[in-house]
Amino acid sequence: MAYDIIEALALIAREKNIDLDTVISKVEESLLAAAKKRYPDAENLSFKLTRKSGEIVMIALKKVVKEVTDEMTEITLENARELDETAELGDEMDIYLEVDEEFGRNAILTAKQVLIQKVREAERDKIYDEYISRVGSLVSGSVQQIDKGNIIVNLGKAEAILLPKEQIPREKYRQGDRIRAYILDVQKSFSGPQIILSRVVDDFLKSLFELEVPEIFEKVIEIKAIAREPGERAKVAVYSSDERIDPVGACVGIKGVRVQSIVRELNNERIDIIPYSSHPETFVTRSLSPAKVVEIDIFRDEQAMTVAVENDKLSLAIGKAGQNARLASKLTGWRINIMSETEYNKMKHIEAEEMVQVGHLEGVGSKLEEKLVEADINTVQQLAKYTSEQLQKIDGIGPKIADLLVEKAQALIVDLEVQRKERERLEKENAEAEANAKTDADTEPMAETLNTKNDRAADEEKAVAEKTED
Repeated sequence: MAYDIIEALALIAREKNIDLDTVISKVEESLLAAAKKRYPDAENLSFKLTRKSGEIVMIALKKVVKEVTDEMTEITLENARELDETAELGDEMDIYLEVDEEFGRNAILTAKQVLIQKVREAERDKIYDEYISRVGSLVSGSVQQIDKGNIIVNLGKAEAILLPKEQIPREKYRQGDRIRAYILDVQKSFSGPQIILSRVVDDFLKSLFELEVPEIFEKVIEIKAIAREPGERAKVAVYSSDERIDPVGACVGIKGVRVQSIVRELNNERIDIIPYSSHPETFVTRSLSPAKVVEIDIFRDEQAMTVAVENDKLSLAIGKAGQNARLASKLTGWRINIMSETEYNKMKHIEAEEMVQVGHLEGVGSKLEEKLVEADINTVQQLAKYTSEQLQKIDGIGPKIADLLVEKAQALIVDLEVQRKERERLEKENAEAEANAKTDADTEPMAETLNTKNDRAADEEKAVAEKTED
């Protein structure tokens, strides 16, 4: 009988993929729960199942006393010495009781129910522990069910869910289809661990590259940054410290076999692989590929760049609905303002015309101008970007002069900006007026043609009327 118990527990352990010691501990816990239903006030009870013999014993911790007032917690010195000759008054000792003698049918049923519950809990805990350690890795499973847009994925040992927001747009799945995804999170719930999957996070794309490109998995090539619009387009910046290795070529593979495998997995999402550079200008230039950058201005304080591209490549640089520019900005971490070469040259021409030499600023004499020019401050526009504290570091410029210079420079910049906006407004009004005039000019010949046709029709009607009278 005892041997059968161990065999039965071992079978449960194998079926549920749980350690046998865990199952045995759950049996002991379930028996204790059943015992407490029969003896609610007994806090001194415990159970032990011997693995070798399969024997189950109930243990009561009792205190040795002269006179027993509570049989569940106390034992007389005489009875105690029958079990242990060295027992003394005040000692506490374990009294082993036969389970069959102390338990009835109801208690055994309770123990069975608790055991089933404990085993289920242990099974759920094991699955949770296994998958929580796999958060951030790829898994593969089959589509088990599609419910209100949610895809339930069978992973073998557990079920996972792919929410609509974590699915690549326009992807369609049917029951039984194989699916690969990224474990985003694992949460505990009453019905078991909730495994959340994703196919849209950047790390999913990174994990696919690690799977397809051994050099990335082995850390020979490093993915520095990823920018992605799932199902549409992605940009991946790669780098290798080994000059002998071409990181882009390794990721593309022979005849594009490596990257094409990833593209197919992502529902034909277009992937641009870009060599990373620690120099922002170079990195931004590469990120805008295939458009060619001809000029670039950097504003480091604002983490922004103005980029000029060839006139016929402007739409290519910006991309469909601005997609290429958005991804390049996200990839590099810089705000990018893209314009055509013609627009850039025009802007520079206007800026050059609007530049005011620092010597033309009211209150700046020849000596002060010389000090500012020596500090590489040649225009009022440059001066306006300085703080009073920065100007005071220049020899001969004190707090009062510094404050006055900053105030006047910034005031002049505001005036110039107002003038520029007014100029743009007038240009816009003139352009609209010219367009309206052209529209009116185009309309007049059409009106004349209609009048001519109407006159001809009237003459024909008159002629027909006269002929009828004759």
